[in-house]
Amino acid sequence: MEFLRYLPTILAKYFVKLAYLICTLIFPVNPKKITFASYRAEELKGNLAYIYKEISYEYRDYSCHFLFKKYNSSFGGKVDYLNHMLKASYHIATSRYFFIDDYYFPVYAITPRKGSEVVQFWHAAGAFKKFGYSTIDKQFGPSEAYLKHLKIHSNYSKAIVSSSEVIPFYAEAFDMPKEQVLPLGLPRTDYFFDTDEHIETRNRFFEEYPELIGKKIMLYAPTFRGKSHYQSSFKAPIDFEALKKKLGNQYVVLVKLHPYMKSIDVSDEVQDFVYHIKDNFDTQELMTISDLLVTDYSSVVFDYSILLKPIAFLADDLESYLEERDFYYEFHTFIPGPFFEQTDEFADWVEKGDFDLNKVTTFRERFFDVNDGQASKRIVQALLSTEASVAEQQKLTKMSS
Repeated sequence: MEFLRYLPTILAKYFVKLAYLICTLIFPVNPKKITFASYRAEELKGNLAYIYKEISYEYRDYSCHFLFKKYNSSFGGKVDYLNHMLKASYHIATSRYFFIDDYYFPVYAITPRKGSEVVQFWHAAGAFKKFGYSTIDKQFGPSEAYLKHLKIHSNYSKAIVSSSEVIPFYAEAFDMPKEQVLPLGLPRTDYFFDTDEHIETRNRFFEEYPELIGKKIMLYAPTFRGKSHYQSSFKAPIDFEALKKKLGNQYVVLVKLHPYMKSIDVSDEVQDFVYHIKDNFDTQELMTISDLLVTDYSSVVFDYSILLKPIAFLADDLESYLEERDFYYEFHTFIPGPFFEQTDEFADWVEKGDFDLNKVTTFRERFFDVNDGQASKRIVQALLSTEASVAEQQKLTKMSS
């Protein structure tokens, strides 16, 4: 029975292994090829977008390729997924570098050939919720039985993280040596140091939502629930009607869901108070225009701490979440802001406005070794500059001979 349970995974694994093997026999590794791949979006976003931007500026001799596909569990979606894995097998086999930002099945089904590297630019900053091998046999995580058939998070040559503080956690989550976890920063955080981009974002936002001019903006960004690649709806623990009654004259709430979540239940009574922001603005952009963040267990707290703005936590399922997934730190002493289980208490805190940012400042310094807006440049130089200098030296040697 166990074999039958994991049969789809086993078949997919050997499908990829065969496709990859054929590609290695036919095609060589292209020393100037970089492939960017993700299941999180249909286009280049986040960390990978900032890395690509830096490479396109400074290392134009590299050829960049892109594989972006959100998983769809319908029959047609699964057929499309097989086609995507076939393409991925070819690109992994022929790329000098294969860059990913999340779980990516084809990488775990193969044995990388010499001369190629898989680099993990994990989408979350810091280390908050447990993931990967840290969640074995938890409801959220993989089972020991599953890992016998597919070694998830394997074959990474390097993993890029925000600070040296979190190296042990990523080494554990990816089951890889600490020396291969590099605390070079989070590429997408470069956006928080680009004031011109912030001005453009604000202008664009208030052009689209002119009725919000003069309002204080609360950003609500809850974490993903469940294990699937998407979640159809989400019921927030916040009583938006009560929040509107208390704060509606001053504040509005912008809701930004995790990429795998689709919708949130909001009553008609608060349509002019709660705005569900979808694809027209990303989470980082909303961070820069907001005055306050409220979340439950989302890793957006790390990014938001860079801005040194108030952060609050509100959830009604902490105990069950600890059972389901757990955290790398003791929750209450770790978070850089107050925790609430009731909307009324949270609303009182916001209305009072006596925000202590000392915890936020300490949190920021702990989880970002450097805050300079140069993470992408630092990372790309670390990955490619040695290679570039070797290639240049070889070129000079040939010219002199």
